[in-house]
Amino acid sequence: MNKFFKSAYLFTIYVFLYLPIAVLIIYSFNNARFSDVWHGMTFKWYKALFADHNLLVIAGHSLFLAILAASIAVFFGALASMAFFRYRFYGKKLLFGLIFVLIVVPDLVFGISLLVLYSALKIPLGFWTLLFAHITFCLPFAIITIYGRLKDMDKNMFEAAHDLGANEYSIFMRLILPLMAPALIAAWLLSFTLSMDDVLISFFVTGPSFQILPLYIYSEVHVGVTPEINALCTLILALTISLVLISQILVKKRS
Repeated sequence: MNKFFKSAYLFTIYVFLYLPIAVLIIYSFNNARFSDVWHGMTFKWYKALFADHNLLVIAGHSLFLAILAASIAVFFGALASMAFFRYRFYGKKLLFGLIFVLIVVPDLVFGISLLVLYSALKIPLGFWTLLFAHITFCLPFAIITIYGRLKDMDKNMFEAAHDLGANEYSIFMRLILPLMAPALIAAWLLSFTLSMDDVLISFFVTGPSFQILPLYIYSEVHVGVTPEINALCTLILALTISLVLISQILVKKRS
């Protein structure tokens, strides 16, 4: 009986988590534009999606922004994590604590503070303000993810490598980088996801010259969720799952 309740509990949790996603995927094939009743299966909404040039351009904006922001955040996050891990310097604990502050700061406060900063510096809102904002809120998550991997390493390995004649570049490329590769991939995927689905911060720092997908979907759902939006979200979900699977394959091959 105890085993039954555990299984039922797990089943309920997974249904609660994945049922909305399953409904979204199913209704992306529904042969009706504004209806909760199943009218048969169709692929016309996917055809309409690929025929909508404006929506594809906006989706391209979001993908480009997310890839660029995630890559830059992981690059600087790796450097910062290495500094926290290998070196001792004044204010190290304070700086590390400030990283956690950035994680727990509400998005509303984060977005308004960035808007005030851009206004004070007279920076026009657009692509660059969005990119800087996305890098800023992705960077703490990248640092924490990568540092969590580094702190499990044995520092004696670096001393042994020095004793064997390796310089700092060789130690990083042949020892540290392979060991931290899974964390780099995880940090990149996390940053990519955070950038792709951010609405609140992007709302404050975006401009009319560069529109992204989350804000477009947010504005469209006020008049009803159309099957094109369901189809687009389904494709984004498929892309995310594909990235996760690829990362798992790469990590296994490296292991």
